[in-house]
Amino acid sequence: MPRQYQDGDSAWKLQFMINKWLFYIGIVTIVGFISSAFKPSEALNQKRFYVSEKEEMLYQFPSQNPSDYFQQSLPFLGKHFIGFKEAIAIRESQGQYRLVNSLGYMGKYQFGTDALRFFGIKSNAAFLNSPELQEKAFVALIKFNKYKLQDIIEEYRGKTIDGVHVTESGILAAAHLGGAGSVRKFLESNGKKKCKDGYGTTVKSYLRKFGGYETHNIKADSSPKV
Repeated sequence: MPRQYQDGDSAWKLQFMINKWLFYIGIVTIVGFISSAFKPSEALNQKRFYVSEKEEMLYQFPSQNPSDYFQQSLPFLGKHFIGFKEAIAIRESQGQYRLVNSLGYMGKYQFGTDALRFFGIKSNAAFLNSPELQEKAFVALIKFNKYKLQDIIEEYRGKTIDGVHVTESGILAAAHLGGAGSVRKFLESNGKKKCKDGYGTTVKSYLRKFGGYETHNIKADSSPKV
């Protein structure tokens, strides 16, 4: 083959390779530019995305209607009511619906037989096998505790007792985990009575751990039924 043809063929191949790499570099640059538009910049560092231990959530998301909120399938957690429920569930049972503990308390939120009967649940077996029933029972208990402790909530909410900033959700969680009577004794004694649950965990620690969640739209009820 004549040399001029060999040189021309080599030059054509070199130009082809250069064009090919320029094409790929262009594609990568465009993809990188587009992808960067979807990356959060400083959003996670904005203060408005956080709730301090001295603040409370006073609204439901995404709806002001509680029935709409409870029917949501998306896991909106954080400081919203569903986050409150799941935080207590982790503390009680690691979220296990069929767990029965050493004291005989049952389910995700650890209910006793007497409590189930009070809320209209007649079968322990049916309760253990129904996640829906357990979720409804938990809401019923929160409503009842809110009724029993509404005077305590009104008097102590926003105050600092024994170094703990008291919130409504903290009171309701402590009532569920340690008993409404123990919460009342602790707060009315200004923290001098160190009330504990059956496993030795203090009411004070519950008030701190579960403070600031959204429980505002849960309505107090003297006789809630499931």
